[in-house]
Amino acid sequence: MNAIVTSMIANLYAEPNGTSELIDELLYGMPVQIMEELDDYWVRIQTTYQYEGYCRKVNLLLDNVKTSAWCLEASYVIRQSFADILQHPRIQSSKLMTLVRGSIVRYLQEEELDSEWAVIQLATGERGYLRKKWLSEKIADNSLSEQDFRENVVQTALSYLTTPYRWGGKSPLGIDCSGLCSMAYMLNGVLIFRDAKIIEGFPIKEIALDQMQKGDLLYFPGHVALYLGDSLYVHSSLDGNEVTINSLNEQHPLYRKDLATTITAVGSYFTD
Repeated sequence: MNAIVTSMIANLYAEPNGTSELIDELLYGMPVQIMEELDDYWVRIQTTYQYEGYCRKVNLLLDNVKTSAWCLEASYVIRQSFADILQHPRIQSSKLMTLVRGSIVRYLQEEELDSEWAVIQLATGERGYLRKKWLSEKIADNSLSEQDFRENVVQTALSYLTTPYRWGGKSPLGIDCSGLCSMAYMLNGVLIFRDAKIIEGFPIKEIALDQMQKGDLLYFPGHVALYLGDSLYVHSSLDGNEVTINSLNEQHPLYRKDLATTITAVGSYFTD
């Protein structure tokens, strides 16, 4: 069975209980596959990027038909850190819910509004309104040049600067190291592995350190960062408690010796 995430953020746990490790967050509108129904409260799911864990049923719409239609028709994503979905196209309106960057909605293009507002449909069928500039079409088949794609990935990662560190997080409310890197790629149409390592079957491949360019990934023991160029990298740091920029250059004031001297691999989407 397939399902759609219907809460702003749905926690994905290592075990089917709310006190186990938070391993990922599912954002509104994301489709998932139900691998196993455990009871009236819990299901084991798999994400589109092949990550598995346990989620509460209350956060999901379990319906194969609606999920199939949603995957075809919900082709827009929230780009703003937070966006209120309003009941009417005016700022004084009450809200239906708040969504975070990366949430998926259906854009009802057939309805004409003034240039400021877009009308959208939620997975549960309600119609709402948000600022049109906060919405963009999902990138399904990237046709950008390599350099433009790299720059977009970098700018997406930088949009999370100062976001608090959250183990298992991947939203502007809180994000971890692999959450930051995977969202930077996901929002640019590429699904990479969710954890801080390179594995078979995903598009990031290992390259030599001296071949590294902006947008590539730096791997450390239990940690991953995104390279910005000029020896700088952005990462969600447990030590720094937020998304921050550091340097590989020991002469730079943002140098971190503990990371610069423990690089285990460099990964790139471009390996030709």
